[in-house]
Formats: sequence, structure tokens, C-alpha cells
Amino acid sequence: MIHTEIRTGLMGFWVYILRCADNSYYTGHTDNLEKRIAEHQAGEVEGHTSTRRPVTLVFSQEFSSREDALACERQIKGWSRKKKEALMRGDWVEVSSLAHRHGRQVGD
Repeated sequence: MIHTEIRTGLMGFWVYILRCADNSYYTGHTDNLEKRIAEHQAGEVEGHTSTRRPVTLVFSQEFSSREDALACERQIKGWSRKKKEALMRGDWVEVSSLAHRHGRQVGD
């Protein structure tokens, strides 16, 4: 038996991180992850990734609203490279440790 998930009335929104050819990271959000990755790969998205192809999807997380996805994108964009890499590995202990180490230094 094949299991398929059918969503009715729900639109998913995604936060994603791409690793670029120069080993930099790009974080974005979208409502169509496959299409957006293809656009980045084709150089159709102006900016950071257009001159750093090919790109590789290294992290994605789905949200139920665009607002939540955008808030997460903005949060991740403020993180250090080391913290982003801990997130990609799913190393929540390290993500938390890095948050505690650096969280109080910026405007608190």
C-alpha cells in the first residue's frame, strides 16, 4: 500500500538554506520549495545565489503560515555560520549552546 498525503485547504510555507558553490549559505522562504530551488539553480533569482551556482539544499522546515516562515528566516539570517551548521545537523544542544553564548550580547 502506498501512503500519500493529501492536503486540502492548507498551504505550506518553507524556510530553506542553500549551500552555494563558494560554500556560502543562503536562507530564504517560499510557498513552493521545489520550484524555488529550481529557480535558484537556473539563476532566475537575482542576488546572492545567481552568481554562486550550483546550489544544494541543506535544510528546510515547513510552517503553516507565511508569517511564521518569514520570522524563522529572519531569525536564521541573524545567526552565525556555526549556529546555522548546527541547525543543519539537527544538533539542538549546540544550537541552544550557541544561543546562550551569544544571545545576551546583542542589545539585551
